[in-house]
Amino acid sequence: MTNQDLEQLVETSDEWIRQRTGIESRRIAADGEGVPEMATAAARAALADAGVDPSEVTQIIVATCSNEERSPSAAGRVAEMLAIPAPAAFDVGAACSGFEHALAVADMSIRTGASTVSLVIGAEKLSAFTDYSDRTTCILTADGAGAMVLRASEEPGIAPVQWGTEPELADAVTINGEGPCFSQQGRQVLGWALREAPRISRRIVEAAGLDIEDIDVFVPHQANLRMIEPLAAALGLRGDAVVADDIITSGNTSAATIPLAISRLREAGRIPAGATALLIGFGGGFAWAGQVVRLP
Repeated sequence: MTNQDLEQLVETSDEWIRQRTGIESRRIAADGEGVPEMATAAARAALADAGVDPSEVTQIIVATCSNEERSPSAAGRVAEMLAIPAPAAFDVGAACSGFEHALAVADMSIRTGASTVSLVIGAEKLSAFTDYSDRTTCILTADGAGAMVLRASEEPGIAPVQWGTEPELADAVTINGEGPCFSQQGRQVLGWALREAPRISRRIVEAAGLDIEDIDVFVPHQANLRMIEPLAAALGLRGDAVVADDIITSGNTSAATIPLAISRLREAGRIPAGATALLIGFGGGFAWAGQVVRLP
């Protein structure tokens, strides 16, 4: 769905959208294509990329806030569609930081021996909860999924997670009310991101025993390019560090933005093998989480 397509639905324009969000297009799921279907497609791609057979998977975690089924979980549906025998399978509902929460849980599971191969997926169908008469939100939301495969290694590739919530901002990003519909208090979210996200990002890097100069790739939640750009500038990244900008063509897919952005960067050849990446997600809840990871 392009900005021109949205011009036919609501009073807006391509220039207005790009100036305020940086978004040029976004992807919308087909009718009958839900969170489980998108999550399964992403999982298949990740497993193939990692050279892992589905039968090897012992844990599936899907980060989502838009699965239309309350039960079974999207993770359970993925297990069914991939014919994975008896994995631990559950969803994590931490909205925009859900993937980083799920990644942390999978990391802990492998470290403690509770899982040997974990499949971590971020998948969202926000279009199902979008009010296309509200130009402040419908220009942002999109659908998609991304996945990672985690296995034990002699040298850990995932640093300790840093996570928390801002309870006073719990209603800043919501999916509720009649419909229900996605809504957010954009100024509050932007203010928090510019004020707190740089400090938290440095804390994440310190927890990994690194300096900001060690970061090769910065992958923040793809909420708004006008939020990402000043956040990256505030961190003082190296001049050659790559900053994810998947928001431009994929829109805001909540828990799916970070795995999607990493996947697109890798496919485009924009990041070297073994790159050190800083991940940070924040939004609905108001929850935040992040970690430093070594990319494949």
